[in-house]
Amino acid sequence: MTRAVDPTEELAAFLRTRRERLDPNDFPLPSRRRARRTPGLRREEVAELAGVSTDYIVRLEQGRGLRPSANVVEALARALRLPPDERDYLFNLARQRPRTTDKPATTAAPPLAHLVAGLSPLPAMLLNHRYDILAWNTEMAALLVDFGTLPPPQRNAIWLCLMHPRIRDFYVDRERVVREGIAHLRAAWAAHPDDQALTGLITEFTTHDEEFARLWAERDIKVNGRGHKAMRHPDAGVISVDFEVLVPLQDPDQRLVIYRAADDESESALDQLCAR
Repeated sequence: MTRAVDPTEELAAFLRTRRERLDPNDFPLPSRRRARRTPGLRREEVAELAGVSTDYIVRLEQGRGLRPSANVVEALARALRLPPDERDYLFNLARQRPRTTDKPATTAAPPLAHLVAGLSPLPAMLLNHRYDILAWNTEMAALLVDFGTLPPPQRNAIWLCLMHPRIRDFYVDRERVVREGIAHLRAAWAAHPDDQALTGLITEFTTHDEEFARLWAERDIKVNGRGHKAMRHPDAGVISVDFEVLVPLQDPDQRLVIYRAADDESESALDQLCAR
């Protein structure tokens, strides 16, 4: 079995990239005369801010098998000024968050499937952390694609965006949508490092899609619970939607995604589309 990225190596790379993006002038550090040959903070400066030794930071960034404690991870997150999503990602990489022993959901729980259907006329679908589409209503199928006609491995929101011939050009701001999806996927990978199906997806995307490989290497981590998308539907024209992502308490591995028309024109276009 293989991993898309080894967690120890990813922890090392993540710490380096976050250290290098920081501006030393933003920190209350003593002035040092020697010129900076690389961007960002020096390792000894991160060590000073986090209250650990420089050697410890060096070994972490070299991926030498250290497993920092929760207190050290918290200190590093503060020293590197990580936003909440990146802080969670760091805790996951360091294996300092509780993990579920349950297998990821591959089918929708019946109550959730009924809820998705009952949300009509709002387009809705249910995803797991891999972005596999577990359930959808007729409005979502009319807006995106008839998921029931696709082989199960292709019923994945990231796969569709990257590989499906129609969906590739579906989003008006395609790069932002892809970038946000990859940032979600990276956070999911850190939270579920032993999910071989997820690892296989990431390996497939990295190997066969240059856009994914480029954005994956940037190590963006962000989880959006709501947002806005504009879509070019081949029959209904441009449709703008606001979306909300909800997490069921009893099934926290799953995500309920609900779309709502963002303006009167989009609402009219959605109504006409679904009436067909």
